[in-house]
Amino acid sequence: MFTKTLLSSALAALSLLPSTGLAAPLEQFNKRDLKFNYGGEKVRGVNLGGWFVLEPWITPSIFEATPDNVVDEYTYCQTLGSGEAYNRLSKHWDTWISEDDLHQIAAAGMNHIRIPIGYWSVIKDDNAPYVQGAYQFLGRALDWAEGAGLKVMIDLHGAPYSQNGFDNSGQRGGVGWGQGDSISRTIEALNKIRDDMGNHPAVSTIELLNEPMGSSIGMDKVRQFYMDGWGNLRNTNLVVTFHDAFAGVNAWNDWGSGMWNLMLDTHHYEIFDNGVLHNDIGTHISSACGFGGSMATNNKWTISGEWTGAMTDCAKWLNGRGVGARYDGTYNYNGASSSYIGSCDGKYSGSVGGLDSTYRDNIGKFIEAQLDGYEKAAGWIFWTWKTEGAPEWDMQQLLQNGVFPNPVTNRNHPGQCN
Repeated sequence: MFTKTLLSSALAALSLLPSTGLAAPLEQFNKRDLKFNYGGEKVRGVNLGGWFVLEPWITPSIFEATPDNVVDEYTYCQTLGSGEAYNRLSKHWDTWISEDDLHQIAAAGMNHIRIPIGYWSVIKDDNAPYVQGAYQFLGRALDWAEGAGLKVMIDLHGAPYSQNGFDNSGQRGGVGWGQGDSISRTIEALNKIRDDMGNHPAVSTIELLNEPMGSSIGMDKVRQFYMDGWGNLRNTNLVVTFHDAFAGVNAWNDWGSGMWNLMLDTHHYEIFDNGVLHNDIGTHISSACGFGGSMATNNKWTISGEWTGAMTDCAKWLNGRGVGARYDGTYNYNGASSSYIGSCDGKYSGSVGGLDSTYRDNIGKFIEAQLDGYEKAAGWIFWTWKTEGAPEWDMQQLLQNGVFPNPVTNRNHPGQCN
């Protein structure tokens, strides 16, 4: 067992690593020094979602054991109190992902994992109810990744006051990031990750912030944050990954002049819109191929750092706890609603093996179209490795059932993007 004492010792050892961001000449590090050959070798990976940042749809059992007002990690810790929240979460951190999971990922032909973590796990926030402890387990995960031959993208997934209002930011509701000291504290968390973990052999890139809602925050503010974040990492041999801030996959070609080792992360989902949910499998395939073609026109390394095999939003609580699905017309959130397309009953939950065989085959086609599309650019990282009952999203089960090609370079449906 990885005891609390060992966890503390591991963290203390990490904190003694020298900072990588101070004395090196600006041009000391270039592409030859990177820990992975970005742009030369395709990024092929998977997210370890729902581990260090809770999401109700990935682990509904964690939320079913709480009152209905608990919709994210913020309200989880607030409602349970720090002691009980820590007791429950520490067990989850210790068990949700195992060392064997990382070896399974590598055995399927992948070379990367993306690990989301919240700012509250990195730096203490006395004004928020979050509990700490996940950061030590992140250190253990890096050692596991090195042992499995995987590179790690550490992804700052939640920022103070929420950068997007989604439950996956830690706090569902409004977008408060960009106000007060939220940006400076985000930078503080990133610098601590750099100092503690940037020298680890497995860590090849840090993502500055997952999915900031540029339209709400202001794109100038987002761009400045990215420049400042890059400036604190530029003298390392880490690639600096930044999300497109929902501005569009091709919106960043005229930004970043004079900056190096930049990688653009864009997320592609075809389920969070009523119109797209009506698409047939052929339209989904052509859309995925076309999106990959757009990614390939960029002047920076570009990956799809989140995407899915799902063609419905039927997974329980995918849109949030207490929020229904667009697909079956039950969606109702902040005054927005949806119209009925089809039933979600039994068809899109449970296990991959329990899915209708035709639909399972279509998921495989859609996945492979995305693999082919995104490999026109720098690569891909699937969302997510495992779930409790969302088969369209569960890579581990998709691999085991032959829906996701195994190894991931195989094709059961070749040439879909030709």
